[in-house]
Amino acid sequence: MTAISLREVAPRDGLQNEEPIVTGAKVELLDALSATGVGRIEAVSFVHPRAIPQMADADEVWAKSWHNPDVRYSALIPNTRGAQRALAASFREIEVVVSASDTHNRRNLNRSTEESLDDIAQLIPLVHEAGATLEVIVATSFGCPFEGDVDPDRVAGIVARVRADGADRIAFGDTTGMATPRRVRDLLSAVRPDLLHFHDTRGTGLANILTALDLGVSEFDASAGGLGGCPYAPGATGNVATEEVVHMLHDMGIDTGIDLDRLIEAAALAERLIGRQLPSGVLRAGPRTRLVGNR
Repeated sequence: MTAISLREVAPRDGLQNEEPIVTGAKVELLDALSATGVGRIEAVSFVHPRAIPQMADADEVWAKSWHNPDVRYSALIPNTRGAQRALAASFREIEVVVSASDTHNRRNLNRSTEESLDDIAQLIPLVHEAGATLEVIVATSFGCPFEGDVDPDRVAGIVARVRADGADRIAFGDTTGMATPRRVRDLLSAVRPDLLHFHDTRGTGLANILTALDLGVSEFDASAGGLGGCPYAPGATGNVATEEVVHMLHDMGIDTGIDLDRLIEAAALAERLIGRQLPSGVLRAGPRTRLVGNR
């Protein structure tokens, strides 16, 4: 069966929705995740500290962390200045976000969707000239907490625009967990991404992944412990938990290359570092192979 690629996003997307933790704790979490066998990690975000104070020490976190040569690391950026910082820090996989919903884009980036698309068109050659790639993440692809349903044709139009401008990869973000298997099928029948990012806000995260798998998607974001959410969208709690995805896929005979025990340990570390219980059921109960008396 086709191997599945998971990108671990707890160090960035996970931590950005929590109270800030110290730099050393962020490094400890990033290093632990780098040792789980996960092939890709979204490590930091280069944003203005007033916008996302949780990422104010991104340069220091990256400089102090272990860079496993078997892991592809990426950074999220909001604009040209962020791209310049990411490139200077040696990142060669860069992500930028634009929302399918204009209202969410204004809340998140203080500009319209069209203005963001114009900025991305100028970012692409800058990134390419530095020998890096740019992934465009289309947030609120499955619905917006301010505007409601998002027409798949609008998402398709954004994808057509950024692909024409030279974007290397496309991801769809389920920013507030509004996706359901039906809506996954509706959107993916209109336009295909390279990667999907689901939240489990309403308990449909794993079902959405299974639906996308049936439709041929093989790359997904996930966050250890279910850590994270979007600070600019009400109710956007709970990325789908990496260990829950891995636990399900391994039992289906689908290879991820990830050591589930080490991943659960990393999720437990994340829980200790942020000081609250995380929503992951596999973190609570352990894998189905863990029998009573073997804890």
